[in-house]
Formats: sequence, structure tokens, C-alpha cells
Amino acid sequence: MIDNTKTSVSIRNLSLSFGSVQVLQEMNLDVKYGEFIVLLGPSGCGKSTLLNCIAGLLDVTGGQIYISGKNVTWEEPKDRGIGMVFQSYALYPQMTVRKNLSFGLRVAGLPREEIDKRVKRASEMLQIEPLLDRKPANLSGGQRQRVAIGRALVRDVDVFLFDEPLSNLDAKLRADLRVEIKRLHQRLENTMIYVTHDQIEAMTLADRIAIMRDGIIQQLDTPHEIYNRPVNLFVAGFIGSPAMNFIKGDLKSRTFVADGVTLPIDHYAFQPGNEALNANAILGVRPEHVLVGEAANAVPVNFESEIEIVEPMGSDTIAWARIGTQEFTFRADAELNLEPGQKIRLGFDPARASVFDAASGERI
Repeated sequence: MIDNTKTSVSIRNLSLSFGSVQVLQEMNLDVKYGEFIVLLGPSGCGKSTLLNCIAGLLDVTGGQIYISGKNVTWEEPKDRGIGMVFQSYALYPQMTVRKNLSFGLRVAGLPREEIDKRVKRASEMLQIEPLLDRKPANLSGGQRQRVAIGRALVRDVDVFLFDEPLSNLDAKLRADLRVEIKRLHQRLENTMIYVTHDQIEAMTLADRIAIMRDGIIQQLDTPHEIYNRPVNLFVAGFIGSPAMNFIKGDLKSRTFVADGVTLPIDHYAFQPGNEALNANAILGVRPEHVLVGEAANAVPVNFESEIEIVEPMGSDTIAWARIGTQEFTFRADAELNLEPGQKIRLGFDPARASVFDAASGERI
């Protein structure tokens, strides 16, 4: 059983600059043994750069990296006790799957019996036994990615690093392999650090998510906490599809006023010390937390609006309405008959909403 109270990977005051451009800024991160951490953020936020620093593929400007208690800041990648899966499959085209899997072990001089044992175990886990004698050119994209994962697995290490491994696959293959990676983690109980810009991958795979922006971790927490209590406007807007509604207005103690519409938010969980705050603010409401029609009368905040656009999604429907002059999106059951121009009552529980300071963007 993995002791996940201990630290597997520790990043201390890590900085990285390319000339005058600072990419990572005094980064601190602790990953527990057996934990699945996802680094999530938009392109250019520094998530792949951080992973490459942990892997030893980039020399850091400052700070330290510890893996299993050992300072590996200046160690070669092969000496860090990691297995890495890249966005590109990076398979040797002239070698069979079997030889691709065993190449690193053969270079390391492991006995033939041990190599065969590890290749067999990895191929069984990833269900690629029938592919062992094929070459990469004769494999599908999903099969190649399984082989790339298998090449990391045979190393028998405690920490696996994934750099957007599913981004080159189509939607169905991504969903299938996402489940396989989660199943793999549950079986192996190894530490996994996974980079993606796909919030669905992050929410479904992670024990904790580190949301990054401009080389800084904005929030590090469980998917549930990040989704329900984002610490700032950036995190709130980055997580969720459709995106969270942001209504500009004024917070007056426990009332929110927007475009002349007064919304009582007594049930909102304010940050300590902000209960009586008066400030320009932004109210955040997720479309899936909006109640429609008669159900809206059962929650503290409800108002009448007119539907502008309806977008059927099959299992549900996305619709656009307004609070005052501001756009307001909500998600409704597909069985509910919604049409543009229809007057409808909408509501939400302020306990499930978020309120942010308009100037700083921080959660109030």
C-alpha cells in the first residue's frame, strides 16, 4: 500500500528564464506518493516547461527539485527514476513494438529474462500483446500511444511524467485512453504528473489539479474544490463548459445589484472578513447550476428573462438569456421545450455561486 502522506516529488522555489523572459517564477509544489497531479493551463502558461524541468530536459535558473527525497536538480534524466511519455510517440520506426519497449532496458544492460518479464507485464497491462512483432508504421495512433506508455512502464520507476499524451488522438480514442490511464494508475499506485490543456482530462484523471498561468500556479486543489470554489476569475473562467456566467455589478453587504436587478445572496459562503463588504464585484454562476421554470421558485435568487438563443446538445440544451443587459447562459433538460423569444423564470442557489472582486479578480 502506498504511503501518500509522504512526498514523492518536491519543487522548491523553482525558476526558469530564457534570456530576459521568465517562464517559471519561484514555483513550489509537493506531490505525494501515489498521487495523480495534473498541470492544467492555456498554451504558454509553463506547464510543459515545468514537466521538462522535473524530467531533467531543461536546466533550471534557480531552486531545487527532489524526487523520493533525493535532490536531482542537476542529475541526468536517466538517473532521476522517472518514466516519461511525450506528446509525440517518439518510437523507433525501424524497430518492432517489442524492441521499442525493451530498448532502454537493453541499453541499461538488464538480463534477458528480466527484460522479457517487464515487456510481458507492460504489454498485458496495455493490451498490446498481439502488436509486439509489428512496427510503428503498422499501428494506429491509439496503438502507438499505448506503446509509448508501455516504454515508460517497463522502466519500473516510481514517478511517471505525461506531456499531453492524448492531444494527437481523435475524441473517441482520447476518451478510451483516458480511462486506460486512470485504470493503470489505480493498478500501479505510482506517482503520476500529467500535463494537459484539456479540462475534461484534468477533471476526470486528477487527484489534484494545478491550474497555471504565466508560470505561476493559480490554484492547487481537488477537481471538486476547483470547480465549486475557484480562487479567482481566471480559474473560474478556465474550468467549465459552457463557461461560467460573469455578471458585473455591485456588492452591498449581502446583496448583489446588477443593471437594476437586485439579487439577495445571504446563503453565499463569503471568505472570512468579507461578509459586510461593499465593492464593485462580479457574480459567477455556472450554467448547470441554473434552475428553470417552476423549479426556479424554490431557490433564493430567481428572476424572469427572455430566451435569445437555443442550442440543442442531444442530452441537454444550452440557452442564452439575460440579467438586465448582461448575457446569461443556462443548461436545461433536453425534454424541456425552449424557444427564442420565450419568457422564462430562472434561478440559482447563491450557495453554489462565486463572487469576485472586480479590481483584483480574487474570490470574495
